[in-house]
Amino acid sequence: MKKSELATEIYLRLKTVHPDAHCELHHTNPYELLLATILSAQCTDVRVNMVTPALFKKYPTPQKLAKAKLEDVEETIKSINFFRNKSKSLIGCAQKLVADHHGKVPQTVEELSDLPGVGRKTANVVLGNAFNINTGIVVDTHVKRTAHLLGLTKETDPAKVEIDLMKLYPNEQWTDLSHLLIFLGRRTCLARRPQCDLCNLKDICISKDKFLKARQKAKDGTKLKVVGKSSLRK
Repeated sequence: MKKSELATEIYLRLKTVHPDAHCELHHTNPYELLLATILSAQCTDVRVNMVTPALFKKYPTPQKLAKAKLEDVEETIKSINFFRNKSKSLIGCAQKLVADHHGKVPQTVEELSDLPGVGRKTANVVLGNAFNINTGIVVDTHVKRTAHLLGLTKETDPAKVEIDLMKLYPNEQWTDLSHLLIFLGRRTCLARRPQCDLCNLKDICISKDKFLKARQKAKDGTKLKVVGKSSLRK
């Protein structure tokens, strides 16, 4: 199967299994999504979603957050990884939104990337999910890992993985593809223990045999160990 055909088949199958794939950062507007995405760096969506309700309630607009005291923001998000640096980014981001964009979240990668705490990945998340603008593919740890395992790329650098995926999929599928691969990585293709038997991609996944052999080897090793202990007892 050609890589382009493989890519299409993977997308169609994942769409069947996860028709509801979506951004799992809770938000009601672009501003909230921007803040949540900044917080999500090296942190789980679950943890971010535990913190953002209080953050959004306390600072419902960029204008409010721009005037916030650093220690107050730190106290609000203190359970988040790197909360001190992220607090500075949140306030700086809000200040720049107010100063340069009249308190509105901009709709280009360049303008978003100019905000404190925002890189290309965050910009792609905001544009794709808040504005339905597909400027790129969000490559987080799940997307990078599953894309590599499925044979969609041989690259390990997120920027290069993104380029490979953008060549394989049409622009209108870019945001959706990220969600689908993330859902795959979180629900079936788990990093520590891939559930190959439950995956509807197992017959086209180039890594399936490797995982199955490793699993069988682990089972055999366990059996041998148990037998060995039994023998010793006897």
